[in-house]
Amino acid sequence: MSAQLDFGARLKREGLDSYEWGNGSGDTYSPHSHAYDKVLVVASGSITFHLVKLGRDVMLSAGERLELPAGTIHAATVGPRGVRCLEAHLPAGSLAPDPRRLAAGW
Repeated sequence: MSAQLDFGARLKREGLDSYEWGNGSGDTYSPHSHAYDKVLVVASGSITFHLVKLGRDVMLSAGERLELPAGTIHAATVGPRGVRCLEAHLPAGSLAPDPRRLAAGW
């Protein structure tokens, strides 16, 4: 079973419908926020989320998870080997009010 399928199945068991996306090495996302809560799992590669108003970065590698509450202003930079992620959305207020990184094995 591939990592993407395993992570997707784990998210599904939590009641989350996820989709997969990816980017190449060095790709960036400008600062933005969402009206929904986001759960993101890195299937391969790495990505760093820049939590602008919190003044900190969260680097994620394969197997790690980020829970990002609605309204959190963030930017991102993809790592040197690109990134493949699974992402699921929840209604705003479903997650804790602060971003949370979960280590591999969450």
